[in-house]
Amino acid sequence: MIPESYDTIDCDVLVIGAGGAGLRAAVAAGEAGCDTVVVTKSLLGKAHTVMAEGGIGAALGNVDPRDNWGVHFADTMLGGQLLNSWRMVEIFAQEVIDRVYELERWGGLFDRTPDGRISQRAFGAHTFWRLAHVGDRTGLELIRTCQDRAVHAPNVTVHMEYTLTTLLKDGDRVVGAAGYRRNDGTFVVFRAKAVVLGSGGWGRMYKHTSNSWEGTGDGAALAYRAGAELLDMEFVQFHPTGMIWPPGARGILVTEAVRGEGGRLYNSLGERFMERYDPKKMELSSRDVVARSIYKEAQAGRGSPHGGAFLDVRHRGAEYIRKRLPSMVEQFHALASVDITTEPMEVGPTIHYTMGGVRVAPETGATTVPGLYAAGEVSGGLHGANRLGGNSLGDILVFGKRAGEAAATEVAGRAHVAVDERQVEAEQRALLAHLDPHEEGENPYLLHEALQEAMQDDAGIARTEESLTRSLHAIQELCERAPRMRVGGRRILNPGWHTCRDVVNMLVISEAIVRSALERRESRGSQWRLDFPDLSEEQGRVNYVTDDGGDGMRIRAVPREPIPPRLQRLIDEELALRAVTTIPVRPDQRIEGPAVAAVGREA
Repeated sequence: MIPESYDTIDCDVLVIGAGGAGLRAAVAAGEAGCDTVVVTKSLLGKAHTVMAEGGIGAALGNVDPRDNWGVHFADTMLGGQLLNSWRMVEIFAQEVIDRVYELERWGGLFDRTPDGRISQRAFGAHTFWRLAHVGDRTGLELIRTCQDRAVHAPNVTVHMEYTLTTLLKDGDRVVGAAGYRRNDGTFVVFRAKAVVLGSGGWGRMYKHTSNSWEGTGDGAALAYRAGAELLDMEFVQFHPTGMIWPPGARGILVTEAVRGEGGRLYNSLGERFMERYDPKKMELSSRDVVARSIYKEAQAGRGSPHGGAFLDVRHRGAEYIRKRLPSMVEQFHALASVDITTEPMEVGPTIHYTMGGVRVAPETGATTVPGLYAAGEVSGGLHGANRLGGNSLGDILVFGKRAGEAAATEVAGRAHVAVDERQVEAEQRALLAHLDPHEEGENPYLLHEALQEAMQDDAGIARTEESLTRSLHAIQELCERAPRMRVGGRRILNPGWHTCRDVVNMLVISEAIVRSALERRESRGSQWRLDFPDLSEEQGRVNYVTDDGGDGMRIRAVPREPIPPRLQRLIDEELALRAVTTIPVRPDQRIEGPAVAAVGREA
């Protein structure tokens, strides 16, 4: 019988996602006095935040006193090819410093300088040594600290292993969400006065990705279906260094901290090939440049045996490596039987992060739909065409806090509205249709595999109009087949049933990526168009916005807001500095070491 009975949970602020952004938003809303509920489809502490291993980019100036928020602002804008929201970047660069020290006050542990201050390391495209870190486990420490703060915060409750599949609305306003418990399929409705999306990004529509199983774009798809706008969806980041061997480990992240600690990239001829592509910054160039360089070497026949490159850190010494990169030592030993203190790592580009996301107001995280906020990777605007390593952890702290505070202000004086049973019934019908025992249908796992093939092969690191059009046609065909997905069994502990909704969400996000990539006829940041290899001045003046035009997905160009002169000056000063400097260096130490020849022959 539909609608089935469901449990109803009321709260002031509903936070969807329990990664760093969601937990920081929950703490802010809870400490503001709001009854706050956090919902996660996984377990608390298992968020993808842990994959940000290298550090938090913040201009503390502990290792190099020349650093300041203005240089961090300029680095971030230039890394994003000036498509970033300048106001978001300004807020971020100024406030991330306080968020790092706040994390320390909450009990977060950091590696230390000899005089006891938070240590900082070099990272790609950052002018100075800027990343506050805990070995190569910084994301894990951040999530541990925010989790501890959240569970002890007033008014914060966590619901684990729930999937929320639709946002409920009263007119134009979001007033809650509906979904089900993953363990038994019981339907549930959360009535809320404001909703914050902190659900992270997407990458599971690609074959080779560092993203965990949760990364299916749920939050952005929820927002899109509720009428929100998406921004910069064409920009998907290929981290230059993911594991590529053995096959079962392909795509698992190899942190940029390896290169930050002096790691060098070699091709099969033993050449340190970054000299060809960025002779100043070398391995510490931005992620888009390094990823394309590895791809080009492999395409030219100079790749490693499995189509990537060699990343070598042996010259730093075994004791140093074990101290600074303990997770990488363990990861390669356990998964590839490689001792990185004596052997090079084999690496290649892997989908890691999305610069695009839900379009939000810089100061509050408010989306274009009343009552709905977003922060962290699910939102767009901060990173432009390419994110700098280390900026993601600061992003979730700065804008998670702001979104939580804004949501708390929003709910003051508001009352809950009655649930629209028609919306709940429609969602239940859509979910239960996949369990119809009387009708044969499509296998969700096969549809997922077909989507991964279409995205990896035709909307991957190198794109053309022909390949993107081919990918779009494949997505459209899968969209037609998706309503016919059927799985056996009941709702209790049924992973196939969960996968049906994951596929629906990934199809929405994939279509937005491909349609936006078709519109951006240039190569900028992570968008590499072989048929439009150069930057376009005209395209550099617009962002592409995705929304539901009423008869399907619509992509439109929106002029980017001009950078104010006071901030343009900071960018100009940074460009002048880059003209006379090379890689990020600490004043008293350069990254030195003996040349390592013929790496490919040693492997």
